[in-house]
Amino acid sequence: MSSDVQWFEKTLGEVTVNHDWKRRPVKESERKKGPYPYYGASGIVDCVDGYIFEGQHLLIAEDGENLQTRQTPIAFMADGKFWVNNHAHIVTGNGEVTIEYLNYFLQNADVQSYLTGAVMPKLTQGNLNRIPVRYPALVYQKAIVRVLASLDRKIDLNRRINQTLEAMAQAIFKSWFVDFDPVKAKIAALQEGRDPLRAAMSAISGKPDADLAALPCEQYKQLAATAALFPDEMEASALGEIPRGWEAGSLSDFACFQNGYAFKAKDWTDLGHPVIKIGNVKPGIIGLSGCSFVAHETVNGLDRFSLKRGDLLVGMTGYVGETGLVPALDSVAYFNQRVGRISTANGMNDIGYPFCLVRNPAYRAYAESKAHGSAQANVSGKDLMDYPLVVPGTGVLNIFNAQAAKIISALLSYHEESQSLAALRDTILPKLLSGELSVTDSPAEAEV
Repeated sequence: MSSDVQWFEKTLGEVTVNHDWKRRPVKESERKKGPYPYYGASGIVDCVDGYIFEGQHLLIAEDGENLQTRQTPIAFMADGKFWVNNHAHIVTGNGEVTIEYLNYFLQNADVQSYLTGAVMPKLTQGNLNRIPVRYPALVYQKAIVRVLASLDRKIDLNRRINQTLEAMAQAIFKSWFVDFDPVKAKIAALQEGRDPLRAAMSAISGKPDADLAALPCEQYKQLAATAALFPDEMEASALGEIPRGWEAGSLSDFACFQNGYAFKAKDWTDLGHPVIKIGNVKPGIIGLSGCSFVAHETVNGLDRFSLKRGDLLVGMTGYVGETGLVPALDSVAYFNQRVGRISTANGMNDIGYPFCLVRNPAYRAYAESKAHGSAQANVSGKDLMDYPLVVPGTGVLNIFNAQAAKIISALLSYHEESQSLAALRDTILPKLLSGELSVTDSPAEAEV
C-alpha cells in the first residue's frame, strides 16, 4: 500500500447497518437443542433448533468483563444460519467498509472510553455507533484483510489438526484400554476357528483381514508384533472383566502428583515470572495470556515448582478436573497452589497413557464427583490420583506411549506455531491499519 493511499474516517454507525432489533434471548431452560449456533458476547454458547439470522454478520460484545480484559476478541464473524442473544451487537456493512476489515479494526481499537457500568462493563449501541473507524478504499481494505486472514486461516488449520490428533490418540486409547478390541477380536476368532493374531491385527489397524497381506513387510511385522502382545482371554477383576494378565489399578500406578506453590498476595507483581493459576488451566494446551507474575527474588529455592514443555496440569479448585499441557515457555514459569502437576519418570515419553486418561470426559466427571465445598468446589490430589483404571501389560503400554509421545509433541508444535503466527498478526495489524506498513511489505503477504 503506497504512502499516497487516501484514508477516511467516519463513525461505526455511519459505515454499518445495525440489526440489534432482531436479537432475541432464550433462557437456557427454554432452549431446544438443534443444529444452529446460539451466540453471546464471546462466541457460541449453545446450539438450538432455530435461527433468526442468515448470512455473514459481524458480532460485537455488548457487555462483560472481556470488554476490558480482552482475553478473547470483542468482535467476531458469524455466517450461515444462527441465533444471537442480547449480549452481542450485530451489524453488516453498508458498502463503504467491509465487515471483515471492521472485525480486524475492532481487535486493535481502544473502546475503553466508550464503556459504561461500574460493576459490569457495557458497550451500548449508542456508544458503539460513536466509535471512529479509519479506513482506506475498498481495494486496500480487502488487501489488508487478505494478509491478516491468511495468518488466521493457518492458525485455525492448526487448531483443527490438533483436534484430529487428540481424537486419534483417544480413539486408540479407548480401543485398546477401555473396549479391549484386540483382545475381544482374538477371543472371537478362537471361537470361530480363525487366526486370532490376524483378527487382533485387523482390530488394531482397522483393516479387514484380506487387506493385511498387502501391507509392506516391515509394517506387517510391526503390526503382528503389537497384536501378539494382547492376551486372548478375559478375567474377573475389581473393575469387571479385563484382559488376562492385566491388573486393576489407579492413576497413581502411572504417575506422581504435585500441588503448586502457595504464592501470597505480596508476591504478585506486574513483571517477573509467569504463574499458572486455576483460571489458566482451561484449554487442552495451557494459555499464558492473562497470567499473574511474581518477582524474580520470590522464586528463589522454588525450582521444584517450575514448569517445562509437556508438563500436564490439572485444576483442583473451580475448574476441577480440567487439564492442559504446558507449551514452550519464553521464560521460567511456575504453577500456583490448587493447580496440580501429573508427572511421569520420562516426561513426554511415557505421559501418553495418563494424558489420554485425564483428557477423557470421564476423568473430569470423576474429579467433580470427588469435589467438595459449598462456595467453590475443591478436590484433593489423592482423589485425583485414585482414579481407577486398568494396568495393561508393559509391552502394550510401551508401544502406546511411543505413539502417543509423537502425537503430544505434534500437538505442542502446532500450538506453538499458532502462537508465533498470532504474535506476528498482532504486531502487523496496527501497522497495516495505520498505513505504516504496506501490504506488499507485510511478512505474511508472500504467503497469500
